[in-house]
Formats: sequence, structure tokens, C-alpha cells
Amino acid sequence: MKNVDLLPFENNYTIQLMALQGLDWGIIAAYFIISLLIGVMVARKSGSSVAEFFLSGRNMPWWLLGVSMVATTFSADTPNLVTDIVRNNGVGGNWVWWAFLLTGMMTVFVYAKLWRRTGILTDLEFYEMRYGGKPASFLRGFRAIYLGLFFNVMIMATVCLAAIKIGNVLLGLDPWQTLLISSVITVAYTMVGGFKGVLFTDLFQFVLAMAGMVAAAIFLVNKPEIGGLTELLSKPEVQSAMSVFPDWSNPSSWIPIFLIPLAVQWWSSWYPGAEPGGGGYIAQRMLAAKNERHAMGATLLFNVTHYALRPWPWIIIALCSMIIFPTTGDIAKAFPHVDPSIIKDDLAFPAMISFLPTGLLGLVVAALIAAFMSTIATHLNWGSSYIINDFYGRFINPAAGDKKLVNIARWTTLGLMIIASLVATQLTSALQAFNILLQIGAGTGLIFILRWFWYRVNAWSEISGMIISFCVAIYFEVIYSGPMASHEKMVWGVLITTIGWVTITLMTKPESDEVLRKFYMQVRPHKLGWNAWLKNSPSIAAPEKEGSGLMLELGAMVIGCLMVYGFLFGLGYWIYGDTVNTLIAFGVAFSASFALYKMWPRLSFA
Repeated sequence: MKNVDLLPFENNYTIQLMALQGLDWGIIAAYFIISLLIGVMVARKSGSSVAEFFLSGRNMPWWLLGVSMVATTFSADTPNLVTDIVRNNGVGGNWVWWAFLLTGMMTVFVYAKLWRRTGILTDLEFYEMRYGGKPASFLRGFRAIYLGLFFNVMIMATVCLAAIKIGNVLLGLDPWQTLLISSVITVAYTMVGGFKGVLFTDLFQFVLAMAGMVAAAIFLVNKPEIGGLTELLSKPEVQSAMSVFPDWSNPSSWIPIFLIPLAVQWWSSWYPGAEPGGGGYIAQRMLAAKNERHAMGATLLFNVTHYALRPWPWIIIALCSMIIFPTTGDIAKAFPHVDPSIIKDDLAFPAMISFLPTGLLGLVVAALIAAFMSTIATHLNWGSSYIINDFYGRFINPAAGDKKLVNIARWTTLGLMIIASLVATQLTSALQAFNILLQIGAGTGLIFILRWFWYRVNAWSEISGMIISFCVAIYFEVIYSGPMASHEKMVWGVLITTIGWVTITLMTKPESDEVLRKFYMQVRPHKLGWNAWLKNSPSIAAPEKEGSGLMLELGAMVIGCLMVYGFLFGLGYWIYGDTVNTLIAFGVAFSASFALYKMWPRLSFA
């Protein structure tokens, strides 16, 4: 790391930047060794079959799967993204991702048990279960490459970009050095340990990451330059950014970051980890659960921890950065060795971390590495499951045995890491990639919600939605150069895509009775949306279990959202010292928790 001892600022104080010392390197080395040992310990069993390599034998408990979901979404780019949001739009700007809680709770109470009932290996197998014929086969194969390679690489690239920025600021490393060091161990334990290795390293990495972030927030807020929490929150520039809600007097503020996410974004957009109806690595963990009850419990734990507990250390550090580095120009002055092209507001987070003392700096750097590795490991295993199970094993070599498939999966893991590293060097900010991915998935979310409950949805619905949304995204992000905000582009994308796929659905025939019957009997979805087909299928006698009513589940979804938002805002108001709002928010949270406790027996299944 390039040493910068004392940095003078116009506000009449100096800041001393810390360099990694022997103790810090020892902590980081110990972390790498433990992570690798976990992968090695489970390697033997993980390679016994494809199901074991990608789903750990479908026998995982809810708490381990839930923590793994949280660890996966706690990536190295996440605190950078939150910092970017807070510095530009205040704390309330986080509604652009807080709104996805609605999607998450719908997955918990409506879709988790349905996914577990399918008995499939990957969520892409769903296509040839729900749909039939060549369109279904095409959809499965194409999305295996489209999601497993293209989308997956884009997500990993944003995480790698964050690692590059952290490595540049804290260690003075070139991009290729950062990616080589951070990815070698990740690829190694993912290749040998499979999904079980990912789960157990996720548990270790999440505990370390959370401990590091909390410790960093406490230390930084008590730096003399900040003066403690009370002093921080009294500063005018911080007060203007503290509100958990946007400025209601400014439509240009609350419409894009509050109204659009809550009214449109959560149900209409496909985004990895927040797919309407569940999917991707969230579905992978639901499919790996012991039973339906564990699948629901895992996703509930994920949503509570992801939205209610985790954001505040990042937010506090972001607010501190507004005092130390008011502008990106201040960051550039403090770190002249950093490539100017990557100096954006998201760089303020690693810039703040550079002030930590020996020992704590090593712990936090290890925590950031853990955040990077947990996300990358999941995406490597999940992405290779698509490529191997849903493309290679399905279309290229259906006769391939488990041993061969596992070996190819391991080498695919390495290939995905290399490609993602190359793409990462072409990005400049996490928010940039976040907006691109939202735009590409705009309008497809409703398909993933309705395909379980509306028999008319067919393979052409998904194919048309995918094509239209991609074309609209390319138009707005590459061709169109007019004055249009990101949220306006998304709304237009949702409108055009939704009209397009609904029209195609009504113009084409439903899937055959044989395909629909097999799916209905296996999954037992709610009858709403199936009644018209059921009237013509008197042989179907699969009554729903008592207590599985859709309205009950949607009610639980609403109560679950109140619970999580209550804990989220209650914790925030407690940090702010706002006693009245703290009591109100926690009162809502605990009341909702009690209501869910009473409803749970009616929502859970064997």
C-alpha cells in the first residue's frame, strides 16, 4: 500500500491513513486458510454426484440456508453501492432496493413451498416441467447461457469491480493483482467443495463480515474528526441526508426512489437475488432445504437479516464519509495513486476503511474479502449449475455420468471467474451496473409471478418477454441519447414488455393438457387462475391442503413486510436518538412478529 501519513483538508484538520501491518496480514492469512480448509473438508462428499455438488443432497437446515442467502447478497460491492446511494440521494435513496422486500416476502409465504415441491435440480428445469415441446427446451437452454453466463458474469463483474477499488485504495494493488489474489482461494474451495463448501464458508464469512462492519462503523464514528454519533448527526450536511424517506416536497426525488420501486419495480423487474417468485441462487437454496418448512424458514431469515439488520453499519460509514470526503475530488486528493476513472462516490467506502487502526484494519479487510468471496462462490456454483445441468448435460452430452459432469462443472467455475474479471475492468461504478441489470429485466417480473397461477402462461410468454425487455434495454442504454431518467426508462420498459408478452400469451395456445396436468399434480398451486382449465379436466382431484389459501399467504406477506420495515426503521431511529419513532417502529415490528407466529402453523407444511 502506498503510505500517506497526513492529509491536510480545508476544514483545518488532518487525517492519518493507516497501512496494513504484520498483524493485519496475519488475520487475512488466517481467514484464507480457514475458508480453504472448510472447502477441503467437504470435498469428498460434494463430488459424489451432481445433486450433491449443486444441492448438498437436499437435506440442508433453514438457518444455514438463510445465512447463506444473506452472505451471498452481502458482496464487496454492496457497501459501495449503499454509500453511493446515501451520498447522492440520502438514506431514503435506499428504497430502490428496500422495495424488493415485497418480492422477498412473497417468495417466503407463497412460492418457497412451491419450489420445494418441484423436486428439480435447478430452477431452469422448471421450464420443461411447466412448459412443453421445443419452445420449452429452447427456453431452458438459452436461459442457461443467458443467465448462467451473461447475467452471472455481469453480477460477478460488479463484485470484482468493488474488490478492485478496495484493493487499489487500501493496498495500492493493480486491478489484476487484486483479482488474482482474491479469486484464487474462492475458485479453489468452490471447485472442490461444491455447494456444501459454499454454505459452510458462507456461514463463517457472514459472521466475520458483519462483525467487521459493525466494528468499523463504531470506530469511524468516534474518530476525532467526526466527534461521535451525536456530533455526526448534528452536522447540516448529514441531517439533510438522514431521513429514511425521500423529500416529499420534491417529486423529482420521491418518484424515482420511492414511488417507482414500490409501485412498479418490485413486481415487474427481474434482478438476481430479488426475482419475483424466487429464482436463481435463492431458488437453489430453497431446493436444497430438508422440506417446505425449512425452505420457508430460510427465506424468512434471509429477508429479516438482509433488510432489517445489515444496512445500518454501511449507512453510518456513508454518513461519516460525507464529512471526511464531501466530494469525489477530496477522495482523489487523498488517494492520488488511484486510477481517476474509477473515482466515484462508491469509492468513499473503502476510503473510509483506510483510516482503521492495525488489527481492526486487518479484520475489516478480511471481512470485505469474505463479502467478496461469499458472493463470488455462490455465483460460480450457481452459474456452473446452469451451464452444466441445463445446457451441457441436457443438450450436448445427455449420457454424461455424474463424475464427468462434476469435473466439467469445476472447470466451468474457473472459466466464469476469468471472464468476470475481464468484464470488471470495463465498469466504473456499482450503481451503473445495477441500473443496467434492472433495465434488462424490466417487465419480465410479472411472468415469474403469474406462471405458477395462470394456466395460459406458456413458453412463448417467457421467450417474448425476454426478447422484448432485452431489446428495449439496448435501445435505451445504447441507442437512445435523449433526456430521460433511469426510472422513466424502466417504466417504459415495463409497459412495453408487459403489453408485448401478454399479447403473445393471448395469441398463442396454452400448454397441452398433459403438461399442465403433470405440473398441477406435482406442485399443487392455488386454483386461482387454473379454474377455467380445471373445469375441462374433471379427472384432476388434487385438493389443496387446509390452511394454504392464497389470501392467507398474501396477508402473511403484508404482515411480514410490516415486521421487517418496523425493525429496519426502529433500529435507524434508535441510532438517531429519536425515542418516539423508535417505540412506534418497534411496536409495529413486534406486533407483526406475534401475528406471524400465530399464522405460521397454517402456512408451513411437512
